[in-house]
Amino acid sequence: MKRRDFSTLLATTPVLAASGTALAQGGPVEGRQYLTLGQPLPTTPGKVEVIEFFWYGCPHCYAFEPAIEAWARQLPPDVAFRKVHVAFRANVKIHQRMFYALEAMGKEAQARPAIFNAMHQQGQALDDPKSQAKFLSSLGIDPAKYQEAYNSFGVVTKCSQAEKLSEAYRIDGVPSIGVGGRFLTSPSQAAAGQRMTEIELGQKALQVTDFLIQRARAKA
Repeated sequence: MKRRDFSTLLATTPVLAASGTALAQGGPVEGRQYLTLGQPLPTTPGKVEVIEFFWYGCPHCYAFEPAIEAWARQLPPDVAFRKVHVAFRANVKIHQRMFYALEAMGKEAQARPAIFNAMHQQGQALDDPKSQAKFLSSLGIDPAKYQEAYNSFGVVTKCSQAEKLSEAYRIDGVPSIGVGGRFLTSPSQAAAGQRMTEIELGQKALQVTDFLIQRARAKA
């Protein structure tokens, strides 16, 4: 979803400077199906970092979740995958705090399916800490410990780091996938203008991501 107009529920393509140079025939095309950052970001030596930038409330992130989670379970040892929750506006920042509070508690992966379901199937906003704590208590997560994590300095710091990383990748919509501190794609961008279902968009994005992992390895 676009930063500038979340309410329209439209897919988005992040905007970055790109050369538009075609690579190997038949492969993804730079500037069309993926973009290259003007300035590479620091990464862990010997690892290709893949980041999914997402928002709990984004319907496209919800649709993409099964595909990217299945893909992530089969990654080779040299690929490190993680999620980064964006903070495009006030209520999204509150969802971001929930993500990092749960992550600090070691409960995020466990709670994520229920959070997605609550927001996209049950219509729960979960956009204030009290409603979050009440909902999470139904999942067996201690509300007092959750509130403590939510208000902790560590979680505030994680949120700040996530916002800086989103800015460094120049994320303008979600879901987006950063690869190796150099490349960026998304389901809508990977489709390159083709009309596809949400499932097809997700699979196309992961195909482009696999290609970009190979490119990142070559540049390591």
